[in-house]
Formats: sequence, structure tokens, C-alpha cells
Amino acid sequence: MSRDQVITITVPGSTANLGPGFDSVGMAVNRYLTLTASPGEHWSFHSNSSFLKGLPEGEDNLIFRVASQVAEGVKRKLPPCQVELTSDIPMARGLGSSAAAIVAGIELADELLALNLPTRDKVRIASCYEGHPDNVAASIYGGLVIGTHNDKQTDVLSGIYPDVEIVAVIPEYEVKTSSSRSRLPDNLPFGDAVKASSVSNVLVAALMQNRWDVAGKMMQQDLFHQPYRSALVPELEKVVTLTASMNVYGVALSGAGPIVMVYVPKGSGGFVRRKLASSFRDCDVQHLKPDREGAQVKKSSIKAIM
Repeated sequence: MSRDQVITITVPGSTANLGPGFDSVGMAVNRYLTLTASPGEHWSFHSNSSFLKGLPEGEDNLIFRVASQVAEGVKRKLPPCQVELTSDIPMARGLGSSAAAIVAGIELADELLALNLPTRDKVRIASCYEGHPDNVAASIYGGLVIGTHNDKQTDVLSGIYPDVEIVAVIPEYEVKTSSSRSRLPDNLPFGDAVKASSVSNVLVAALMQNRWDVAGKMMQQDLFHQPYRSALVPELEKVVTLTASMNVYGVALSGAGPIVMVYVPKGSGGFVRRKLASSFRDCDVQHLKPDREGAQVKKSSIKAIM
């Protein structure tokens, strides 16, 4: 990175699981974390975005920690940067805010050190850091992804672009992923696991064929996580009840929650948003769309932006 260069990295947020696709299905959405890095005397992070209040301003920032880990993996050292951040991704709500930061850190290290990492390597690094591929892979590729991850390999299918709109009911409170995961059982009886897997299999087939009517049905039949997490998010049952008479495909928790996602036919998002906003006055109700592009990196000169 030259002294007059600026790197801008834009990473979409994401929603994970889509009901029974637990830890394996993710979709990028049009809410973004944007990072602008320029040469500095030491590492610093700054933001005026309301969703980033209280973020660490030095090397304890998640983006730096991830970028530094990538650099250590190739026995290199990162040049110091001053970083400006903006974001419209709510924190700890289930829209992949931490996954977006992880991806931003990988992209930043890749650019600063001119590593030219293949996309599949970025997905592997991000999945190892996050523990599963759904959010991070969606933020890297864009669109909808289906993947699996273990300590030896990460396999992700991408290039699926949903023909759907989304209405997100966003409660004011946060749900930490660790707290939400503590509600899940350690084991499922064999018969329940077979049922849960069959529902998940049909969800995936429906998503790949753009059969959102079928996918929506499978969201309501999830046995992996939503039955255990619903007590933490009372809005979920209320949204299901209110949308039963509307033209919607289905309803699902976004990741660990508490955001509730309503999947609707294209062109119906605005109407459904207005209807739900009138019933959830204590929530932020937003009309979202899938992001198709994934993480984007641009370089420019400081002179060009002054």
C-alpha cells in the first residue's frame, strides 16, 4: 500500500439458517459495512455510525485481529492504517455484523499484503474464524450460499440468486449468539434428527429451484433451532400469526435472532413492511433485498478523493 493510496472495502450483511438450514444456509442482504483504510502512524479505527458505537479503536478491533491473523499465517506484518468505518448492519441482532467484520479483515489483509487470495481460501479462513460458513460465505460471494465446514475442509456452493424480497422485524434488544446457542440441545433423538434433516433437505432443494412457496413451508417445520430459541424472541410467533393471512412465503429467525425475517414475493415488500410496522411500533421494520455482489474492494489515491 503506497502512502497516497486508499482502500475501500464494502461487505454486505447476511441472514443465516432460513429456518432448518442450520449453520449451513446463508444469504447476503443489502445492508453494508464499509471500511476506508489509508496509511497511518499506528492502527486506529473510527466511526460515527450509530451501529458502531463503542467499537474498539485500536488493535483490539475485530477487523484488525482477523487481518493480523491472516498476516501471521504468511509470516508478514501489516502496515499501520487509519480506518474509517460506516455500517447500517445492526449489532448482535442476527444480520451478520461480526461475519461482515471478519470478511472485512480478511479483505484488508489481502489488499495490504498483495496476497491475491483465491475466494475459496477467504471462505476457509473466515469459516475457521467464525466456526461455520453460512454468514461469512454469503458476505464474500453475495447471493445465497449452502455450505458445510469442519476442521479439515470447507465446502460451499454459491451462485444462487434468490428471486425474493424480505421484511425484517428488528427488536430493540440484542441476543448474543452464545446465549442463544445455550438454549439448543446437545443431542437429538435419531427419529427427530431424520425428520429435521428431511425438512432441511427439502428447503435446500426448494431454494435451488427458486420455489420459495415450498421453502417457506419448510421454515415453519424447522426442528433444529427455532423451537428452542423462540422463547427468547416473542416477536417470532407474533409475526407468524400476523402474516398467516398475508401474501408471504415464510417466516424465520435471522441467525440466532432476535431479527425475524419475512420472505415475500417480489413487489410485495413495501406493503408487508407497512402492515407489520403498524403492529410492531417498538421495533424497526425494514424492507430488505438480497445482495448479489458480495464483498467489494476498490483502490483510489488520496488526491483523487480530496
